Amino acid sequence: MDEGHPGITLTTGSLLLRPWRPDDAPALLAAHADPAMRHWLATRVSSADEAAEWLAEQREGWAAGTRFGFAVTDTDGGGELVGNLALKRPGPASDTAEVGYWTTAAARGRGVAPRALAALCDWAFASFAPSTGAGLAHLELLHQVDNEASCRVAEKCGFPLTGILPASPPDYPLDGHRHVRSVTA
Repeated sequence: MDEGHPGITLTTGSLLLRPWRPDDAPALLAAHADPAMRHWLATRVSSADEAAEWLAEQREGWAAGTRFGFAVTDTDGGGELVGNLALKRPGPASDTAEVGYWTTAAARGRGVAPRALAALCDWAFASFAPSTGAGLAHLELLHQVDNEASCRVAEKCGFPLTGILPASPPDYPLDGHRHVRSVTA
């Protein structure tokens, strides 16, 4: 177990969701070398120092209880990194958290994102739902309006479209979609 997180792992089929580790840096850099990743993500990781910083931020998020980042690996593929999932929660008093994800180029089209996101949602609602005293009732998934793949993933995972977010350049040059899934969904 790494310092900074409790060693939580989730599984769904051949996918293992686990906290990020320092030795994931090469796979993280390879994932961020993909042009599609550079197009969709506001955060870019393009050097060993940036990878180390990004991985440290993941550990710090676990320790603070504000960001729960999971490396998604494929156990059928020998533990190959296939994606990233994050649950971002401003604090224990908040009833809403945001989920985010990405998949590697090799994983796209294989159903990785919806399977991993469904596992994360189940865990989040079981761990932080109002019945646990933690108060989490809603999960938001945000993406740029032209990201049709993310819209499909949201719909598959029970996140109906609930609104349009105005553009916020330079990081978000286009309007966005807000999808919300509630604990009762």
